Amino acid sequence: MGSFSQYKLIIWLSILLTTFYNFSFYKNFFLTYSFTGINILYAISITIALFAFISFVLSLLSSKYIFKPFTILVLIISSFAAYFMDTYNVVIDHSMIRNSLQTNIEESFDLFSFQLILYVVLLGIIPSIFIYKVKISYGNFKQESIKKIKILSLLFIIILVNVLSFSKFYTSFFREHKTLRYYANPTFWMYSVMRYTKKTIYTGKIIVKEVGNDAKINEEVEDKKELIIMVVGEATRADRFSLNGYKRETNPLLNQEEVYNFSKMASCGTSTAHSVPCMFSKFDRDDYSYKKGITNENVLDVLTHTKQVNVLWRDNNSDSKGVALRVKYEDFRSSKTNTICEKDGECRDEGMLIGLDNYIEENKNGDILIVLHQMGNHGPAYYKRYPKEYEKFTPVCKTNQLEKCTVEEINNAYDNAILHTDAFLSKVINFLKPYSKNYETAMVYMSDHGESLGENGLYLHGLPYFMAPDTQTHVASLMWFGESMKEDLDVKKLNEIKDKPFSQDNLFHTMLGMFEVDTNIYKKDLDILSTIRNEE
Repeated sequence: MGSFSQYKLIIWLSILLTTFYNFSFYKNFFLTYSFTGINILYAISITIALFAFISFVLSLLSSKYIFKPFTILVLIISSFAAYFMDTYNVVIDHSMIRNSLQTNIEESFDLFSFQLILYVVLLGIIPSIFIYKVKISYGNFKQESIKKIKILSLLFIIILVNVLSFSKFYTSFFREHKTLRYYANPTFWMYSVMRYTKKTIYTGKIIVKEVGNDAKINEEVEDKKELIIMVVGEATRADRFSLNGYKRETNPLLNQEEVYNFSKMASCGTSTAHSVPCMFSKFDRDDYSYKKGITNENVLDVLTHTKQVNVLWRDNNSDSKGVALRVKYEDFRSSKTNTICEKDGECRDEGMLIGLDNYIEENKNGDILIVLHQMGNHGPAYYKRYPKEYEKFTPVCKTNQLEKCTVEEINNAYDNAILHTDAFLSKVINFLKPYSKNYETAMVYMSDHGESLGENGLYLHGLPYFMAPDTQTHVASLMWFGESMKEDLDVKKLNEIKDKPFSQDNLFHTMLGMFEVDTNIYKKDLDILSTIRNEE
């Protein structure tokens, strides 16, 4: 095998990346621009531009000291990115990177498949072996510097001439169809890594600001204490609840309870890593950021500041995403703590209810908030999310490779998981009912985000919010109240407002209102229940 210069290798590598790693980019491009007439020239132009830009980025970032490990890393990551974009039509932005890094090993296994292995072997490992073995000839520092300047200049000219030659097309492309560039591989994931690094690592020393440290409970000594269970759902879209008019009966048990279903609830984000900390924070969706989330206390902290509310977080999902760092936290993803686990290691949400009686007894002199973070409808292996007895809708998709299943099979598996959530929420309600004599009890359920099930070729979740479909942002949410708490509410008015538009922005202030907390941070107009509380 002869020797190559690093820039000759970059050119060949860029051709390879442009041709074989960008099927999603071209698929979405041709969905926007049909392959006819002048659009054929646009397609040729965008291919040249993509190739030149990839070459420019790789040439700019590479050097003789890091060339091989750098290009091998690009190939391996790009092979993973190509698989997930081609299979699920997701984009690898900074939020998706954060969500991926916060996903535990068990959840990651649900995403592995033989097809993923093929992508990584063919697009990642085999070309990486070639890069590893090939002999690369380098000049001295001056020669390499001059060569780099020449290559970068030439590539810049190619990009510039190409864009100017079709200026009207590129003006439309970047202004009207800017989401298409999110599918460019590897340049967009490289940009996303830099953005994620900037937002996450270079934040300096993390100092958590106190929020609502003036909080106090405004109730009489003889009043009943609050006992509220907040269930954080997972990937549950509103349009799959029969309570919201879905044609299938997916809420047979909740339908028998006096629940108040909020039919127009919007999520804060499209991933667990973003939505969960956002919904518990004081910031609304437009103002929330990862940095604000980790540097400001949340509603659980405000309740703790009262010194009268005992908070427990139980988790059967990945984790609390930083929300429960300063309250009592229990991990229920293992049979060591969760007594309801299958042989395959899948632990059921019902297991989080075991032992709660003891916690309530230990904290009976104060108010209690219990947060249960569900595994819920976590995809793509929806068939794992429910016991066999809940497999009402058949046939079901029994693989994590959703592209291999029919639309019917995917929907059946997902709806069966909804049935299981229905049963779990019913068990939460029935757990609370005996306590309603001595406590003001309530259950609040809110899913973190929705899910795409193949509509328009999209699967799972995690798209940037501005381009995400309603299926990823319109989430299931409802409330149930025990008799004592219901006495303080105008139920007729509640039925009138429950179908109004609400969002996860309302949770922070609604929780403070339910616990009757006085604090300067509380905003009455964002408390869903503020207008229906009976005046003393």
